[in-house]
Amino acid sequence: MTDDASPPEPPAAPAPDPERRMQLRGLHHVTAIVADLDRTTAFYRDVLGLALTEEADNADDPGSRHFWFGDALGTPGTLVSFMEYPQLDEAREGRGGVHHFAFGVGSADEQVAWRDYLRARGVPCSEVFERGRFRSIYFRDPDGNLLEVATV
Repeated sequence: MTDDASPPEPPAAPAPDPERRMQLRGLHHVTAIVADLDRTTAFYRDVLGLALTEEADNADDPGSRHFWFGDALGTPGTLVSFMEYPQLDEAREGRGGVHHFAFGVGSADEQVAWRDYLRARGVPCSEVFERGRFRSIYFRDPDGNLLEVATV
């Protein structure tokens, strides 16, 4: 516990095992299914400012579109991808589904600026939630995916 408003330090990661050959190195990307990749591009590129790093057919389902967004270099860890399946039913929340995915920002001021920016563009956005080690705002993309902007 600290005597100021700063969050507590997260627990230290376990020491790597030199005998271990496998190690997860972080999140590479998240993929979601959407109905309309043109609408998705207008949101993730034109509203959120992510770079459209790749437009391709889905390698696992030729003939279906698969777009990737992230930083300008397409760096793993910055990537979100979307597969277009307009014929699929709308998802329901439940076990086996993803609740939300979060983008990080560098300060509380930047987070509030994002909230105000999104609202000014007609994107409903929550107030700031205090989470202890970080703060969060929430909103939905055009397909209803829940997104978070969290302070880091």
